[in-house]
Amino acid sequence: MRPDDWNLTHDLDAFLRRASDFLASRPALHTVPLTVLENLRDRGVNVYGEEAPVFGVLERGGAVEAVSLHTPPYWINLTSLTGEQADALAARLASAGHRLPGVTADRATADAFAAAWKRHTGAGADLWKEQRLYRLDELTVPQPVPEGAPRIATATATDRARLMSWYEEFGESIGERQLQDAGALADARIAHGGALFWETPDGTPVSLAVVTPEVAGQVRVTTVYTPAPLRGRGYAGAATAEISRAARAAGAREVLLFTDLANPTSNGLYQRIGYRPVADFTVHRFEE
Repeated sequence: MRPDDWNLTHDLDAFLRRASDFLASRPALHTVPLTVLENLRDRGVNVYGEEAPVFGVLERGGAVEAVSLHTPPYWINLTSLTGEQADALAARLASAGHRLPGVTADRATADAFAAAWKRHTGAGADLWKEQRLYRLDELTVPQPVPEGAPRIATATATDRARLMSWYEEFGESIGERQLQDAGALADARIAHGGALFWETPDGTPVSLAVVTPEVAGQVRVTTVYTPAPLRGRGYAGAATAEISRAARAAGAREVLLFTDLANPTSNGLYQRIGYRPVADFTVHRFEE
């Protein structure tokens, strides 16, 4: 395989024409590129940053075999690749002068690409995070259900401010600096009804669960956050179960989420709710 077998482009529409059917054929495994592309299409190609995204398609014999998606300043996202495909992509990107902060993909693909990127660029690569993708099977509401009720976040100034604050706190709690504007994130989630608060009986929000818009029949729970002083009371489980139920009721065929494998508490919680493992993913960070 030659590096030139990978076609690179900045043209979102051209990329979607070639890659959409391939990505939709395995919506669970392709959940991240599907939702990222939906954001680019709905909110503009600079929603993640000023630098233009780079899209890659590996197509042979008229069939798409794999795709890559890089939205600077984030790491590159890859569909499943063989070692040969990963090496060819790394060579293609390196020869074109692209700079990558890291890679995320299923474990075998990310490991292969990180090794290839190191060979072709000399960049250091370290394993930063190990994740597990889960799919909702039979929903089970964790017991006992805490007092209170769910409420979808609205466009009020109070809800928007709380969402912004909790997005930032969530990023700090998992060791990820928030690169997107918190206000834009809050507005996007409010617009599609994708942010849910669990509130105590007096109407005080105590936990948050967020879900992406539906695309290709799937949605993904992306943020579950409870402020530290309020944890251990069942709020996160109640919020997650409710937003998962609502997504199913709205017609989503698949409800997905990622967990950090270093956090046994969240992995245990989601399995009790009814989420079952699909595949393991890793994130590698690159250093020049």
